[in-house]
This record gives sequence, C-alpha cells and structure tokens, in this order.
Amino acid sequence: MTARARGALPTRTGAIPVRGALLASCALTLALGGCATLGLEHPPTARQPLPTIEKPPPSSKSAPGTDKALLTDAQAQNALLTETDLGAPWTATHGAATWRDGMLKATTDAGQCQPLLDALYADTLLRAPARVAVGLDDPDSGAQLRYQIAARRPSDVDAALTWLGTMPADCARFTARTQTGLVEDVRVNSAPLPEVGDKRQGLRVTVATTTDDDQDLLLTLDVAAVRVGQDAFALTNGGLGDVPNDATQAAVQIGALRLADVRKQGRVQV
Repeated sequence: MTARARGALPTRTGAIPVRGALLASCALTLALGGCATLGLEHPPTARQPLPTIEKPPPSSKSAPGTDKALLTDAQAQNALLTETDLGAPWTATHGAATWRDGMLKATTDAGQCQPLLDALYADTLLRAPARVAVGLDDPDSGAQLRYQIAARRPSDVDAALTWLGTMPADCARFTARTQTGLVEDVRVNSAPLPEVGDKRQGLRVTVATTTDDDQDLLLTLDVAAVRVGQDAFALTNGGLGDVPNDATQAAVQIGALRLADVRKQGRVQV
C-alpha cells in the first residue's frame, strides 16, 4: 500500500456547490417534465469526486447482451458527467486512487461476496464492462467518483440491480484479505437514492483494516446503479474516511436527466 493510502487524507472545509449545478442542469431539461419528478427537491445527502473519459475502441458491432436501442457512440459520450456538473473542487481524474489496489483488490472465503469485491474493483457493477466511463477527483478530500454508462439490455440491467439489492442481506458483514495480507472487515448496507429512472439500487460499503504499523484505515464507498428506460448507469464514490453523500445524490440525479435528454434529442433528430 502506498504512503498516500496509509496517510490521513485532508478533510473538506466547505460544502460542494452541487445544488447550483443541479439547478443549472434542471433549467436545461424542463421539457422533460420538470425536476421535481426526478427527485431534485429531495435534500442532498452525499459528496465526492469524478472525470477522465475512458472509451473502448470504436466498433460497428454491438457488444454481447446489448439492445438494438443502444445509444450511439456520440450519445453515450454526451451522456457522461463532467467535472462542471458537480462544480469545484471536482476535476478530471489523474488516475486510479491508491486505495483501489490497496484495499479493493481482495479475496474472501464468503463465496457469494467475492463477486461484489470484484465488481467494485473492476467497475463492473452492472455485471459487464462499461461502454464509456469517466472518473473525477476531489483533491481536497482525496475522494474519487467513477461514473459509467452500460451497454446492456434492460432485462440484464434489472437482473444486475436485483443482485446488488441482495448484497445487504447476503454480504452484510464479511472478512476479506488484500494482496499484501491485510485483513479487512467489510460491511454492506442499503442506501437511499433519489427516485429517478425506472429502477435503481444504492449501497454503502465500508472496508476497515489496520496496517502493519498499526494505522487504522476506513474506506467508504457509495454505490449507485440506475436504469432509465433502455439505458443505465452506475457509479462509485469513495474515499478514505467518511464519504458525505451529496455528490452521489447529485451525480445520480444529473445522470438520469442527462440520459433522458440525450434520448429525447435523438428522437427529435430522427
């Protein structure tokens, strides 16, 4: 584990101006039926980082398990969040956070929980690689938000959401071990999300461990996955220490608005 992963991260002294970003996004999407219906009047309960675009090589063929209504490459790209959606201090990511390899790359004897660890580490929350993805960093707190758009049929997305929904019961608490031999106490709880899209699932995952030099580490991850009609997105928002939930809530709401708007523009252009 790197020195940064072991050291205490700075705490944030100011709130993220996410509601301003939400209002700006909402103003651009009034034609979708108003922001209240997408949960934008719910009080925020989150916070954390995001974006650099990671896009697979272009292909004229659809990935296995995709639907004929798959977004075009341009639409999928336009549906991604950017650092301006969440506002300062979020910036484009400079690479994977050190805690990803240090704490998420782990194994467990609780067999039904290994797929969750693998999905968190590999960004495959919807049980398949993302079509396009973006990462954002919060340099003030060291948090990182990763946002991805899926390339899966709605039925496959719903199955993945159902699976995520079983984790708080099946994997409420279990022990894992990192590649360096650290023993981790992992806890999984359900987490509320704004009532956007057609189906959604939220989790809060905490991973606690003690290093060889007796430093206590706590990794907190907000997890969200949402299906919006034919489309779906998933995100993780994590960092060492507590992860206030306003950035997660904002990303979910803006993400749903963005997908709906991209679909609407596509229908207008047909």
